[in-house]
Amino acid sequence: MAKFIGAFLGYLMGGPLFALLGFGVGMMFDRGLKQAMGFNYGAQRERIQGIVFETVFRVMGHVAKADGRVCESEVAQAEAIIAQFGLVGARREEAISRFKEGIADSFELEPQISDFMLVAKSQPLLRQMLLEALLTMALADGDVDAAERDILLKVAGYIGISARDFQRLLDMAMAQRQFHGRGAGGQQSSASRGNELKAAYQAIGVTEAATDAELKRAYRKLMSQHHPDKLIAKGVPEDMLKLATEKAQEIQAAYELIKNSRKK
Repeated sequence: MAKFIGAFLGYLMGGPLFALLGFGVGMMFDRGLKQAMGFNYGAQRERIQGIVFETVFRVMGHVAKADGRVCESEVAQAEAIIAQFGLVGARREEAISRFKEGIADSFELEPQISDFMLVAKSQPLLRQMLLEALLTMALADGDVDAAERDILLKVAGYIGISARDFQRLLDMAMAQRQFHGRGAGGQQSSASRGNELKAAYQAIGVTEAATDAELKRAYRKLMSQHHPDKLIAKGVPEDMLKLATEKAQEIQAAYELIKNSRKK
């Protein structure tokens, strides 16, 4: 801010040359102020990414143990999610370690979410990303059972998402899952086209009565929420962006199906 003020005052005092000098002085002032106040934006983002990462995988473990035990299929689901995120090497081992911490009897959900909310309270995208990751885990077997739903509802409440909004996100996630791996140009079977079209509208979060403008607005909002640059800026770890990318592909496929159906 000081560099722009310096440039403005310099221009008033002596024209373009003084504006340039004022900009340089202001830049040095900004840099000195950041150092004096201990600002380290890189370290802060790294801290946020660490908290998001550990929260996602610890709570995933807690969700997997929702019914009181962790079966082989749930472990396989966790492995599949880790692979879906593209985690390898030390990062994969860290994810497994955090997942096991969430399984432990000593794990407490509320303190973990409280730590998460310290960095995500004013960041709705981070909160939505957490819930989407947990829904991906819960839906890995095709459905969310009652015990998993109770925990997910509790998490939603802790992060400021109402039961109604949670249900909407769950419905959208279940619908979007039907377009997983299809891609925008994927083929749909004629026999199930009606059901797929209904799921496509649900995946975008609109009804069949939505106008083209309303449809496009809802689609663009979802795509913006899953844009990698925006998520990185908010503190989502880069090695977790694959989930957002796949989610965007599902949304794109659903949108293309609706658009093609409306052309006929």
